[in-house]
Amino acid sequence: METNRIIKTPNGKYSFTYEEILNDYRLAMRSRLTSLLGRKEVLTGKASFGIFGDGIELPQIAVAKSFQKGDFRTGYYRDQTFEMAIGNVNVTQFFSQLYADHNLINEPNSGGRQMNSHFASRLLDENGKYKNQLETKNSISDISPTAGQMSRMLGLAYASKIYRNNKKLEKFSKSFSKNGNEVVFGSIGDASTSEGVFFETMNAAGVLQVPMVVSVWDNGFGISVPRELQTVNNSISQALAGFCSENANQGITIYQVEGWNYLKLCETYLEATEKSRNEHKPALVHVTELTQPQGHSSSGSHERYKSKERLDWEKEYCCLKKFREWIIQNKIAKSEKLDKIEEEEKKFVEESRKKAWNLYLDPIKEERNSVVHLLSEIKKTSQKTEKINLLIHSLENSISLNRRYIHSILFKTLLLLADEDSKEKEKLVKFYEEYSAKFSNVYENKLYSESAESPLKVKETKPIYSEKSETVDGRVILQRCFDHQLASNHLFFAIGEDVGKLGDVNLVFEGLNAKYGDLRITDTGIRESTILGQGIGSAIRGLRPLVDIQYLDYFLYALQTASDDLATLHYRTAGGQKAPVIIRTKGHRLEGVWHTGSPMGVLLNALRGIYICVPRNMTQAAGFYNTLLQSDNPAIVIEVLNAYRLKEKVPDNISSFTVPLGIPEVLREGRDLTVVTYGACCKIALEAAEELEKIGVSVEVIDVQTLLPFDITGIITKSIQKTNAVLFFDEDVPGGASAYMLQQTIEKNNAFHYLDCMPRTLTAKENRGAFGRDGDFYCKPQSEHVIEACYKIMREREPKKYKNLFSSQMKIKGASSLESELILSSDSVLTSTK
Repeated sequence: METNRIIKTPNGKYSFTYEEILNDYRLAMRSRLTSLLGRKEVLTGKASFGIFGDGIELPQIAVAKSFQKGDFRTGYYRDQTFEMAIGNVNVTQFFSQLYADHNLINEPNSGGRQMNSHFASRLLDENGKYKNQLETKNSISDISPTAGQMSRMLGLAYASKIYRNNKKLEKFSKSFSKNGNEVVFGSIGDASTSEGVFFETMNAAGVLQVPMVVSVWDNGFGISVPRELQTVNNSISQALAGFCSENANQGITIYQVEGWNYLKLCETYLEATEKSRNEHKPALVHVTELTQPQGHSSSGSHERYKSKERLDWEKEYCCLKKFREWIIQNKIAKSEKLDKIEEEEKKFVEESRKKAWNLYLDPIKEERNSVVHLLSEIKKTSQKTEKINLLIHSLENSISLNRRYIHSILFKTLLLLADEDSKEKEKLVKFYEEYSAKFSNVYENKLYSESAESPLKVKETKPIYSEKSETVDGRVILQRCFDHQLASNHLFFAIGEDVGKLGDVNLVFEGLNAKYGDLRITDTGIRESTILGQGIGSAIRGLRPLVDIQYLDYFLYALQTASDDLATLHYRTAGGQKAPVIIRTKGHRLEGVWHTGSPMGVLLNALRGIYICVPRNMTQAAGFYNTLLQSDNPAIVIEVLNAYRLKEKVPDNISSFTVPLGIPEVLREGRDLTVVTYGACCKIALEAAEELEKIGVSVEVIDVQTLLPFDITGIITKSIQKTNAVLFFDEDVPGGASAYMLQQTIEKNNAFHYLDCMPRTLTAKENRGAFGRDGDFYCKPQSEHVIEACYKIMREREPKKYKNLFSSQMKIKGASSLESELILSSDSVLTSTK
């Protein structure tokens, strides 16, 4: 019997039955045939684009043998065989994703939001709560940016280290970890190892000693660029030789194995995983001599850049051809049996494809039929019968039927009937509106948390003060906030450059490392992308990390990870995964090109999906942290860099007061003009308002508090309804966050109708801030500039009352609203003459 016959690996440690080997061959053929048929579906127009895992089937089957429940995969968008081997994806689901089926029952990875081969387990239930990760084989949602999976890979493995070494987490880890035994399996194409984040991750893994097994699929090319132009020494395992160490708690273990050698592949992965699981030793498995039978993707032909010799070699060394030859040579099965398996799999794959296509198309056909019926009814009373008949014919005979086309026909019909009224048209309008709303929601929901734990649902608790409330440096407010959180929430920890022994460059964490230990307040290397990645992976696994990026300027190193991975995770899985990591950084006003960063426009455009909190002081920041640690959406908190030594009162309820997201605060009430700002600019706006009061201008100052979300209750619009004028003021570049605030208020929140003059923005200059006090003055907006801009608005409205203050009409040189005149209060500190 085949079940009783076995073959052992070269080291004699592992063995496989003939039945298991033949099942592996069946699965490998299934995956290969899926790739071949998938490419055809793209070329015939049924799918927009395809990317497939042909040529990597055998090593992926080998690595899957080591994968256990509770483990994680975070990989490369060619891991279809691996996903099939661990039972996470079947062929029908693969094709449903290729067709972009939005139905989560058919396409559970992303609900049609991601192109094929971007796999993801559904780690959350329908209420957004974590499922038990120990009962499943877990796959974190893939992203297309090359090497983008590396940062979070480190974090997933780091969580195992935290769970193993922090014994206080045992009662919290029942759904997330069993003594930190979980291994993270990563994968990457050989060419993508040229990305800096790959080296950053491997270096950090070797330093941290985390259970991570990384597969490098090496087929000799990065699309069309050969390996010798990509990798030093023409080998990634040689390039990383300095990372290699077999000493305990040092470095990584490196393996190299041919991608067509079945037994050696199985042996290598079983050994590497066992060592990594037991010792938390990271490993890199360099899988060489792989082929890519169909080239990189459906968008091009590899015959254009591969030589005839290389193409001939690839045919000979195809892993499936080699596997088949090995099975026959070892008399595991005869050629006829393997032929039969292949025929059975051809039939199975085609049936699975048809099922996926019907699951996708049948609902659209029903929607098409409903529209045809509506149009048929309309033409009975319409004067446009002939044109409506053409639209019906077009819809009934569409070669490529999709909802986009149905929507187009509906829209054309409504334009056609613009001058007609009927009950039938009313029905069509209603159908159109409901149809548009339904599918707009399908593709735009789940960008932010919609669960009961959304930060928008955390109730506000105002800070309480008493006669006993102590006045301290602002940094101490945060220190005490974090101290309370660390004491009460064992899942909470903070990592970052200098946060450990030093306690942060601004001493916000002073003394907390000594009090709570290295696992709770942890120093890292200078590696912003993987600092954030540590947080993302840990948050996915139920921990509550705060990642500290030393300055906002340095956040740009982590921007790709934040934008492409963290910000999109909940959206691209259609609510199937989340990572409520909190990013803490410092920015805004200081002196010098590199520490005056306030690039809010960059963040607003790149980080939709992450909330952006911009507190004006450390009390507000602490309130945000208290709010966010009760909730489940990722956020970034940007503290005011020059405010750590400013005095503030410590709230009596420092551990429990909260600041709401999306709710601006009126800092100063006024009648004549609304100034909208945030962060360090709040203090400047208030100073300017005091000066303006002296000349009879009453200014209302509003702190937006968060840019994402922005004024969800319309507080700013209510202010403008009272004052009829507005200035949006910040220290971003012109057209940055100030333009965003203007759009959100004037357009989205409908404040335009209440204005009696043009809305204005006041920003920093386009250049980075120069060093020194004078550099700061001439590059960043000051109170004088706020006064100037406000006076200009008042003069526009009442020119007889607010006259030109200087006959020269000189324009002040410095950050300004780009108006053409110098307009300053004669009582102001700054005056100017020619």
